[in-house]
Amino acid sequence: MQTNHQTIALEGAKSVRTNLTRRRIAIMVIVMAVGFFIIAARLLQLGSVETETVIEGRTISEIEASRPPILDRNGLPMAVDIRVPSLYAEPRRIIDVEEAVVALRTVLPELDQAWLRKRLTGDKGFVWIKRELTPAIRDQVMRLGIPGLDFLTESRRFYPGGADAAHVLGTVNIDSQGISGIERGIDDGGVAALQAFGLARDQELQPIGLSIDMRVQYAMRAELVDAIARYKSLAAAGVVLDVRTGEVLAMVSLPDFNPNVPASALEEGRFNRITAGNFELGSVVKAVSFAAALDSGAVTLADSFDARFPVRFGRFAINDFRGEGRILTVPEIFRYSSNVGTIQMMQRMGEDNYRAFFSRIGFDRSIITELPERTPPNVATEFSDVVAATASFGHGFSVSPLHMARALAAFVNGGNLMAPTFYPRTEQEALALSTRVISEQTSAQLRQLLRFNAVVGSGSRMNRLALGYRVGGKTGTAEKVIDGRYGTGKNLNVFVTAFPMEDPQYVMLVLLDEASPETPQSGNTAGWNAGEVSGRIIAKVAPMLGVAPSEDESFDAQIMAAME
Repeated sequence: MQTNHQTIALEGAKSVRTNLTRRRIAIMVIVMAVGFFIIAARLLQLGSVETETVIEGRTISEIEASRPPILDRNGLPMAVDIRVPSLYAEPRRIIDVEEAVVALRTVLPELDQAWLRKRLTGDKGFVWIKRELTPAIRDQVMRLGIPGLDFLTESRRFYPGGADAAHVLGTVNIDSQGISGIERGIDDGGVAALQAFGLARDQELQPIGLSIDMRVQYAMRAELVDAIARYKSLAAAGVVLDVRTGEVLAMVSLPDFNPNVPASALEEGRFNRITAGNFELGSVVKAVSFAAALDSGAVTLADSFDARFPVRFGRFAINDFRGEGRILTVPEIFRYSSNVGTIQMMQRMGEDNYRAFFSRIGFDRSIITELPERTPPNVATEFSDVVAATASFGHGFSVSPLHMARALAAFVNGGNLMAPTFYPRTEQEALALSTRVISEQTSAQLRQLLRFNAVVGSGSRMNRLALGYRVGGKTGTAEKVIDGRYGTGKNLNVFVTAFPMEDPQYVMLVLLDEASPETPQSGNTAGWNAGEVSGRIIAKVAPMLGVAPSEDESFDAQIMAAME
């Protein structure tokens, strides 16, 4: 009996231990399952989150991203990206800071020793040491074998033409962000964010085509560089527009800069005079006054005005620069650039109507283009009789040269004011966005006046150099305001042209700041310098643009007959 009791007791203890073991195993299985579940969930969470290494506020993908190529209207590259190595450090991996500083400066001696020591000290993950290096420098640094140094390949903007289109293209900073010109316009317009910076490195960027013709751009810049030397000018600028579309084919402002060296854009005087400069443009504005007066119906080409005496406002008198001292017809007022005759024409249409015409052609508001560089015009809200009189011959208010070029395009294209653009645009697209500002009849009369002035007026020197391309033009010699006064002998000379006048396709404006006579026998007004530069430019670019010269004198004969 005792043996049986012992057997029962042993079997009961064994059963208890077995059950306990099973419970422990079950608990361990549950704990392990929960642990694995937590780990799996965490891994899933980490896998679903994109982590990017950040170097001084910018992710690696941003640093390695490219910008789209920029091409001219003929597919010529104007801005491209090249891949360059940039050196960075991981300070927490630097073993011996002093040794690293000494070694690095054997390859990059321009690095300040104290600055470099500070950069390499600490527990930061990434810091820049030197960006945009050459492959040869990269290889030399790699041979140093310093732990904690490495390279990233990033994009560097390169401009094959150098300064040729500097004020059109603008510049980018070291992080490939546009800071001026079209480069900034691309970023501001969201193109870069959608097309470039969000793309993977192996995705092809679509080029951005501009309306600029680099052949015309180069020819204009070469002539303006020559003009600064020839006439000892402080500055020069020019722009060419297609009158049918508003496309900018060329735009130069000197002094300019090399966009491959962005810091050069910060030197004095290197601003875009065409879009961001405001000037009193002088007698080229008479084209505006004639367009306003003729389109109002208050003046016709057959009218005459007495230009024998100055126009007086109290104790002030306004006279002609070199007056004819007689009654002048309307075409003669244009030919001789008579201030007296122009004022009387404006007075016949009325000061309020004249000021309203300024609004009609956009002279009182900024021109919005793809370039961020712009300055609001300085035009009075209302014109008094004196302000209207001086404004009629281009003084007392200031606008950008692009304002004047756009207005001239409308005056010769049939009367349609178009917003200038640096991107290609069809004639249909341009017309849909345009505003009629004068009638077709008035436009035809302006074309006649411009050609008449080129043949026998102040544009005749330009016309002789333009080699039969039937150019029309108007001079403007504006005395600069120095210390609040006119008459210092320092002029802003401007010349506006359109060609070919039987069917205008292009307008051009050329500006020279403080031009001196080329020779002791030369004059100092716009016809002698800005006009001659215009003629030389047209002789070069007209063939590029498909405009053929002509020796047929019948067109000019018709003009001369209409002006009698």
